[in-house]
Amino acid sequence: MLQLCLACTYSYSSDLNRVAKSVRPALCLSLSKRPCAMNRFQTLLLAVAAVAGSVSAAPRQITSLDFDWRFHRGDLPGVLLDHSTSQDSSRALDLLGLGYDDSAWQRVDVPHDYIVEGAFDPQVDNQHGCLPVEPGWYRKTISIPAADQGRRLWLEFDGVYRESQTWLNGHFLGRHVSGFTSFRYDVTEVAKPGTNNELVVRVDPRRFEGWWYEGGGIYRHTRLVSLAPVHVSPWGVQVMATVSHPRNGTQADARLAIITTIANDAAAAADATVLSEVIDSTGDEVTTERTTHHLVPKGDFEFRQSFALPKAHLWSCERPYLYRLRTSVSVLGEIVDEITTDFGVRTIRFDPNRGLFLNGRPVKLQGTCNHQDFAGVGVALPDRIHAFRVQKLKEMGANAWRCSHHVMASELLEACDRLGMLVIAENRHLDDSPEILGELESLVRRDRNHPSVVIWSISNEEKEQGSELGARQGRAMVGLIRQLDETRPITAAMNNGIGQGLTGVIDLQGFNYHPETYDKIHRELPKKPLVATEIAAAVGTRGVYARQPFTKPKDQARYLGNPALCQVAAYDVNAPDWAETAEVAWKAIAERPWMAGGFVWSGFDYRGEPTPFEWPAISSQYGIMDTCGFPKDAYYYYQSWWSEHPVLHLFPHWNWRGREGEEIPVWVYSNCQTVELFLNGTSLGAQAMKPNSHLEWSVKYAPGELVAKGRHNGKAFETTVETTGEPAAIMLEPDRTALTADGADISLVTVKIVDDQGRTVPVATNAVTLRVTGAGKLLGVGNGDPICHESDKGDQRGAFNGLCLAIVQSCRTPGPMAIRADSPGLKSAVAALEAR
Repeated sequence: MLQLCLACTYSYSSDLNRVAKSVRPALCLSLSKRPCAMNRFQTLLLAVAAVAGSVSAAPRQITSLDFDWRFHRGDLPGVLLDHSTSQDSSRALDLLGLGYDDSAWQRVDVPHDYIVEGAFDPQVDNQHGCLPVEPGWYRKTISIPAADQGRRLWLEFDGVYRESQTWLNGHFLGRHVSGFTSFRYDVTEVAKPGTNNELVVRVDPRRFEGWWYEGGGIYRHTRLVSLAPVHVSPWGVQVMATVSHPRNGTQADARLAIITTIANDAAAAADATVLSEVIDSTGDEVTTERTTHHLVPKGDFEFRQSFALPKAHLWSCERPYLYRLRTSVSVLGEIVDEITTDFGVRTIRFDPNRGLFLNGRPVKLQGTCNHQDFAGVGVALPDRIHAFRVQKLKEMGANAWRCSHHVMASELLEACDRLGMLVIAENRHLDDSPEILGELESLVRRDRNHPSVVIWSISNEEKEQGSELGARQGRAMVGLIRQLDETRPITAAMNNGIGQGLTGVIDLQGFNYHPETYDKIHRELPKKPLVATEIAAAVGTRGVYARQPFTKPKDQARYLGNPALCQVAAYDVNAPDWAETAEVAWKAIAERPWMAGGFVWSGFDYRGEPTPFEWPAISSQYGIMDTCGFPKDAYYYYQSWWSEHPVLHLFPHWNWRGREGEEIPVWVYSNCQTVELFLNGTSLGAQAMKPNSHLEWSVKYAPGELVAKGRHNGKAFETTVETTGEPAAIMLEPDRTALTADGADISLVTVKIVDDQGRTVPVATNAVTLRVTGAGKLLGVGNGDPICHESDKGDQRGAFNGLCLAIVQSCRTPGPMAIRADSPGLKSAVAALEAR
C-alpha cells in the first residue's frame, strides 16, 4: 500500500511571473567549518560594502517582456547561423544588434503562435494540422535601468517551440531544444544597464516532438528578473507536510518542512536570514520561523525549517484551500529578496484494492487527457483560457487532468490549484540521456509544489516501455524524481508490455485502453495500484447526427456519420478499433472499485490527428468538447455520472425538414431514475435509467416539441428541444464583460445564430463578420468545425451548427470596448465590454 502525505506549493513574485531554472549548475556547500573571528569581521565589512544599503540589495524586480516584439516568419536571406555568428560577438550580424532595420517585421505580443496564422495546405502533414511549419525570428528592445548595475539579471522563457537560439546585444546566450520546458539565461555579464539592449530569438519548429499540432514561436510568458546577489534560487522553495488524523477530510494537524535554497552570487561571504511566514486565506498570519546561516561566496545553501500548522485546512477537489508562505531573505537586517508561495496541505494514498484516497476519503479519478491547443490562439493560450478549460471540465464533473504528453504552462496548474483539479504531470520522452533527464528535472523542480499534482508520469506509449532497456531508462528517471520529490507516486502510460519493463520500476501501473484486460492485469499485479491513464477515444462531431455507415482503410472500425463532410455522428457509437465508446469505457472503470480511475481521451478537440479522416479534415474529433470549448452531447453523459447535481440532456436537435415520418433515434443522458419522452404532448413511454448508461427511443419525425421529463431523488425535472424557425438574427454572449486592462485578459464571446424567437438554429452555417472597437482587439475566432479552413486570425467565421466563437482581448489602456457581429440577412448584434 502506498501512502504519501505532503504540502504542495508554487512560488511566484507576482501573479504571472514564475522563477525559472538556472542554466548554471547549483552549487550546494557544507558549512561545517566556520571562519575564524578575524575572517568573520572581514567578511562583515565586505558584506556591508557589497550588499547592505546599496541599490543592488533591493528585493527582486520582475519586468514582463510579453509586449512589443517584432517578428519575421521564415529564415532571412544571407543569414548564416554558423559558429562565428553564434559565438563571436565581434562578428555578430546587424540582425543581432540595435541598428538592424526591422520596421517591416510584424508587431506581436507574446504568448504568440505563428503557425496558427498560416493557410491550410493539403500537402502538409495532417497529423500536425495541415499548417506550414518554418523557422521564425523575434526581436525586442529592452531598456534596463542603470540602477540594475551590480545586480543579477535573468532572462526567463516559460515555453518556446522549438529549438530556440537566443542572443542579447549580439552575444549568444544558448540553445534550448525542448518546446515544452521552461528555461532561463543569466545575462548579468552581457546586459548593459542604463541603455537599450537588443534581444533576438530564433525558433525552428520543423522537427516535431509529438504527432499532434504543436504550434511554433514564443508561446508562453517571458520576463526580465533583476535580483540582489543574495536571493532565493530558481524554484528554490519546497514545502512538505506530515499530516495526522484528518478530521472528516477537511482539517488535520500538520507539521511543515520547508526547504529554501539561497544563492550568494557575490564575491563576499554573507550571513543571511530566512523568515518564513504562513498566512491563511483571510490574510491572517498563522505561524513564522526565522533561520540564519553563513553563506560562502558564489555558493548556495539549503535552509531547512520545520514547524507545526495545527488544525490545518486541507486542500481537496471540493474545497481547494490555499495557504500563502511569504519568504523574506535579509542580510544585515535589510530585506534583499522576497517571494510568496501559495501551498495546499493534503494527503494522498493509492491502494491496490480500493483505489485513491484523498485526505482519507475515497476519490475516483474522473479525468480527461488534454493537449495545449484552443481555437483562435493555437498553443499560445492566454492565462484565462487555461482557467476556462479547467472550469468547463469541473462543471462536467471531472476532477482530474492528465497533461498530455509534456510539461504544461504554469498557469494551467495554478488554475487546477485554485479550482480543485487533480493532475498527472507528464514528461515527454522515456530516456536516460542527459537531455531527457534534464527535461524531467525541469518538470519536477518547477511543478513539485502544486497541490493539484498527485502523480508523476515518466512517459506515454514508448517503444521500450516493456523491455529491459526501458526498465533501465525508467529506473534512472524514477531515481531522479525520488531525489527531487519523494511525496508523489510515479506512473507510466503503457499500451503494451504491461507486467514487464517499466512495470517493475513505477509505483502505479498506468495503461491505455483495452478494458477487456483490466481484470487480468489486476490478478497478475495484485499489489500494484492501477490507473487507466487513457480511455475511450470515442469520436463525434458537435451537432451532427447523420448515420451513414462507412469505414476507413487505416481502421477496421465501422462508423456512422457523414463521411463526405468528414463528420461522425455525435451519438456515442463511434470509436477506432483500438478504442471504446464513452459508455463502454467508463462502465469498465466505475464497476471496478480497485481501479483508481480513468482519463478520457480527450477533454477537447485539437488540431491535427484527424482520426478517422484525412484531408480536408484538419483537427481531431476525440474531444468531449470541440476546439472552442462548446460541449458535445458526450459532455452530458459524463456529467450525468460524474456530478451530483441533476442532469437531463435530450438530443438530437429537432430540425429535420424533409424527413417527416422517418424514424429518428432520440437519446437521453441523465442521472434521473426514470425518464418519460413526449412529442407534441403525446407520451412515447417512460424508461428506467441504469447506472452509467443512457436511454433511447426511435421517434417518427414531426415538427414541434420534444420534451423529456425525469425524476431525481423525488424531484421532477424536464428539458425541451424544439423545431426552430429560419435564421433571423445574431446573439452575442460574452462569458464576462469586465476585463483587466493589462493587454492580456480576454472574454470568450459565444456567437449564436438565432430565429425570430431567440432560439439557436442548430443547423445554421451563416458567415459572421466580427469587429472590435475601443479598448480591446479581436484576438482570434473559431467554430469547432473539423474541416473549416478559415483563418483563426481573421475577422470572419462561418457558424458551425449554429455557433462560433470570438476571443476579445483587452488593451493596456482602460476604457469601454464593443464587439459587433454582422451577417447578410440577419439582425446584427453588439455586446459592450470594458477594460478596467
